[in-house]
Amino acid sequence: MMRLFTTYNRVLLTTSIIGLLIIGYLFYNTLSQYLNKQIDNYLVEELLEVKDYASNKTNYPAHVVFEDLVIEYHKISKQHIKRHFGDTVFFNPKKGHKESGRFLEEDLALGGKDYNVKIIASKIAHADQAQSIFLVIILPVLGLLVVILLVNRYMTKNIWLPFRQILANLKSFNLNHGGNYQKVDTSIVEFKELNDAIVDISQRVKSDYKEIKLFTENASHEMMTPIAVINSKLDMMLQSNNLSEEESKNLIDLYSATSKLTKLNQSLLLLVKIDNNLLKDKEEVNLKKLIEEKLAYFQEFIQKKNIIIKLDSQDKELLMSRYLADILLDNLIGNAIRHNKIDGSINIELNAKKLAISNTSEADALDPSVAFERFYKSPSSEGMGLGLAIVKQTAELHQFKIVYSHEHNLHSFCLIF
Repeated sequence: MMRLFTTYNRVLLTTSIIGLLIIGYLFYNTLSQYLNKQIDNYLVEELLEVKDYASNKTNYPAHVVFEDLVIEYHKISKQHIKRHFGDTVFFNPKKGHKESGRFLEEDLALGGKDYNVKIIASKIAHADQAQSIFLVIILPVLGLLVVILLVNRYMTKNIWLPFRQILANLKSFNLNHGGNYQKVDTSIVEFKELNDAIVDISQRVKSDYKEIKLFTENASHEMMTPIAVINSKLDMMLQSNNLSEEESKNLIDLYSATSKLTKLNQSLLLLVKIDNNLLKDKEEVNLKKLIEEKLAYFQEFIQKKNIIIKLDSQDKELLMSRYLADILLDNLIGNAIRHNKIDGSINIELNAKKLAISNTSEADALDPSVAFERFYKSPSSEGMGLGLAIVKQTAELHQFKIVYSHEHNLHSFCLIF
């Protein structure tokens, strides 16, 4: 993208050059016409002298050559050319070379006979004069244009300096860091109004952010207590021997629903913490070792589905929260097992650049554009649709990239470091 004042300077320079060329062209043509007019007047005077000379002579030389003037006489049978001016190129015998000139041609009756008289005047001196006048006027104008462009560039750069500072402060402003937006002092009214508006907006955003953050944290924590009480009461009721089969079934459904609500609440609380960067207990995590621990943890589920694990891993240290690394692998490996098929397979590849996990499945491919959105899940999934959202938020927090693809009946998730 082109910068604003670079675009402005480019347009100004282009317009100025085109304008200067047009003005120079018009000025040079006007000056040339003016000088041609002077030469024409000079030729008319020379023609009058020829007429005066002819009134006292009966003989006319074939050609008369002066320094910058040539007069030619040609006998004709009848007059047919009236006074005519034009440009020409002629050979100047005095100088011994061709040069541009201006001529006046007219048929005259001299001594009772008809002659075609052609007077040619050199334009060299006038052309040099026109070029000198042109350069004397155009060169200072060109120099002035260059000076104006340089001054404009310098002024534009300094005038826009407060805007650059405002933009830099706006980019560095972060709600999670708790700092205030740094106000920029400027004497330019427009930038001052922009700066004041940004300060006002940043204060309101910060206030709203604190309220939403506090409400979310409090609501999540407050929900944990009644959910825990419900689970406890359901446990006690399920242990009772006085329940009918239908009542037991209803209690089991309630217990399952509250368990899902507990997981949902924990997942939403975790997303809030990730979004607000509240989990700052970073340490060097050995991802290879953690993957091996996770596979051992899920061993029972792997054996239950008779899944073949293909592990190709190298040592990889990551600076991140161990808790988030654990959650990340829980979701990626857990999903690969949960959505796998009987006698399926899981391929895990870990190297210095990426972690790739692919699994077989009978489910259709996910939509890559919304696969990581909150509450998105495939029709065959029984989850809450927050697992991949947590994976994405965790990846973005640590500046990783997560990519989903589906090829050769394999669902693949690639975490690029």
